[in-house]
Amino acid sequence: MDNPPLGGFMPDAKEKCGLFAVYGQPGAAQMCYFGLHALQHRGQESAGIIYSDGEQLHGHVGMGLVSEIFTESKLKQMPNSAQMAIGHVRYSTAGSSRIENAQPLLFEYSLGQIAIAHNGNLINAFLLRDEYEAYGHIFRGTSDSEIIIHLLAKPSHISKADPLGHVLRHLQGAYCLLFAYQDKIEAARDPYGIRPLCIGQMPGGAYVVSSETCALDIVDAKYVRDVEPGEIITLSEKGLSSRFFDGPKAVTPAHCIFEQVYFADPSSSVFGESVHRVRHKMGQQLAREAPADADLVIPVPNCARCAAGGYAEESGIAYGRGFTVSHYTGRSFIVPDQPMRDLAVKMKLNVIKETIQGKRLVVIEDSVVRGTTTRGKMGALRKAGAKEIHLRVASPPIRYPCFYGIDFPSREELIANDKSIEEIRDYLEIDSLAYLSLDGMLDCVSSPNDHYCNACWSGNYRIPVDEAVSKYSMERYQLKMFE
Repeated sequence: MDNPPLGGFMPDAKEKCGLFAVYGQPGAAQMCYFGLHALQHRGQESAGIIYSDGEQLHGHVGMGLVSEIFTESKLKQMPNSAQMAIGHVRYSTAGSSRIENAQPLLFEYSLGQIAIAHNGNLINAFLLRDEYEAYGHIFRGTSDSEIIIHLLAKPSHISKADPLGHVLRHLQGAYCLLFAYQDKIEAARDPYGIRPLCIGQMPGGAYVVSSETCALDIVDAKYVRDVEPGEIITLSEKGLSSRFFDGPKAVTPAHCIFEQVYFADPSSSVFGESVHRVRHKMGQQLAREAPADADLVIPVPNCARCAAGGYAEESGIAYGRGFTVSHYTGRSFIVPDQPMRDLAVKMKLNVIKETIQGKRLVVIEDSVVRGTTTRGKMGALRKAGAKEIHLRVASPPIRYPCFYGIDFPSREELIANDKSIEEIRDYLEIDSLAYLSLDGMLDCVSSPNDHYCNACWSGNYRIPVDEAVSKYSMERYQLKMFE
């Protein structure tokens, strides 16, 4: 297949993950563990590390948190002599949480071993998989990432001067990729730069690749630069080299601004600017657009803290703490199903009654997706004695699904899809509700507005998707393989 099929898409937006790689450092696997731990907020469902001993690739993947999978005894089994490793943390939606899909995926083909770790979502994976299965290819899981290996293994692709570059030109959608071979690591980013990926360097010269800069800080690596959209970097004994499979600046970027709103860690720099600073500015802009007469500004932890600080600063209303947070539960947004999300919220947040009793509150949320967990939080405040609740959301209403790697699987699940602001306010049982405007949000980031993807708010998809294909079409693979 020399030309990619057009129009289809991967049906389950589940690959919003974290990547980390180390090359040229003894104890690379153990260092990878610390990098993944710093990226745990990007995925709590499975994790894995693949390392090379110079001749073969080895490693371990498992379901759960990084610290649960990589125990002290497991880490000791990974030789300190290994100087290169790649790692992955993952989350998925319901029905896709299986060990078969835990990454990095390790394969062997005619050129030897290869491991792959992927953050993003391939919108043409469904059509590619259908085609390859028709030719007898066998897939072991339901991850869209696996199709990349089948493309790489195709004899006509192997014969190309740059097999990886040739294969990447067949992919449509969002992807940051790590590849581990016996003697090198390669990293790539899609031509739109939808997901973040950066390069760091250790004091001794070893290179690190990470989804976010917060993981560089943990291992004392200095930020060098981002992997450019459409770029492949190679880390080998020759150092760092670079090539473009889709010429530099070939298309206008489409950075996912939801990284700045919710997913990225506040200590990270994403798409060239501080996450904390952007969220703080969003809170300030929200205060200008949607003022409220209140006694106290409180965030819904943890992501809304930066925006709440900006709102309080701009409005002059005192900043307070209305919730305590348990650090022993996961992020409710990336728990696979709604009943588990509701339980996670109850386990994670407790109201500080003495703070909010009898007070008129401005409550800051970073986003409202389904609305069910937000309703529970507002109900808890009301039950604890809040006099008034004015909810302010530091992003616009989410009305459209994301096909590029965030768990907005269908319009029907999005509360803003078929409800007006007043209807949402009634559902949440609060006194007032306002969202940050799309223009206001885009004014808070430094790159030109057209350099960001805002499809989940506007419905303007930069990479066309064929909505005739159900987002759940890949479920038939799960039924076929795992019933």
